[in-house]
Amino acid sequence: MSLLNPYLSFRDNAREAMEFYRSVFGGELTVSTFGEAHASEDPADENKIMHGQLTTSNGFTLMGADTPSSMEHTPGSAISVSLSGDEEDELTGYWNKLAVDAQFTMGLDKAPWGDTFGMLTDKFGVQWMVNIAGSTAGS
Repeated sequence: MSLLNPYLSFRDNAREAMEFYRSVFGGELTVSTFGEAHASEDPADENKIMHGQLTTSNGFTLMGADTPSSMEHTPGSAISVSLSGDEEDELTGYWNKLAVDAQFTMGLDKAPWGDTFGMLTDKFGVQWMVNIAGSTAGS
């Protein structure tokens, strides 16, 4: 079996971001630092997250890490993480938690194709899309 999982890059706040996503989705979060892995010669990177992985009971895996000080980090808008399904309460709950201190591109509302859809950029600069199939939420 092959998997496709989002891997998010941060500058100095991966731990905070990954703990936030754990508060949104639940699950088990494991992190390892550059210092623990002896993976950086820069003392400033020692406590930064080299690899974080959130695994949830409903099959989500979200990974993330801090970008080392020696590497360029350009937060971008070339990717969005998409949550979709027909579990209205679950997906609306995720949306509400991601929405804290977020910037909204499109509020969670009835879409022309009949689903409920919304887009936002969370407080860590990650873009999210939520699509609730055949839902009546927001109408």
